[in-house]
Amino acid sequence: MKITRSLLLALLLPFALFAQAEEEKEGEAAKPAAAYVTLFPALVGNFGPGPRLQYYKADIALRVSGSEAETKVAYHEPLIRNQLIELFSQQTQESLATLEAKEALRQEALRLTRQVLEQEEGQPLVEDLLFNNLIVQP
Repeated sequence: MKITRSLLLALLLPFALFAQAEEEKEGEAAKPAAAYVTLFPALVGNFGPGPRLQYYKADIALRVSGSEAETKVAYHEPLIRNQLIELFSQQTQESLATLEAKEALRQEALRLTRQVLEQEEGQPLVEDLLFNNLIVQP
């Protein structure tokens, strides 16, 4: 009797694992794949008050879900770039000096990008904004 139960369990175990794997695949398929929209070329400009010019260069990528969101964000890239350039030009040396300050700038850039897309498309579309590279020349 024990051998029969063990044999039956051994025969059914692969089917249970297969069914579980299929359920996981269906769950993954329902969630849209993440895509990254890179703002190209990089944002380059000057910032800060005073007689001496200070420059920045920012390589920015926007994380979105799905190809439809990717297309919409790419369509509105000129407006997004404009708003981000205005944001960067308002910075000071102190607001770009530390990691905490750069993270605060990243969060503000994300908020601004979402706000632009909310106004244009009715939804924020962007999940995250990443600085691939941020160079500041004081």
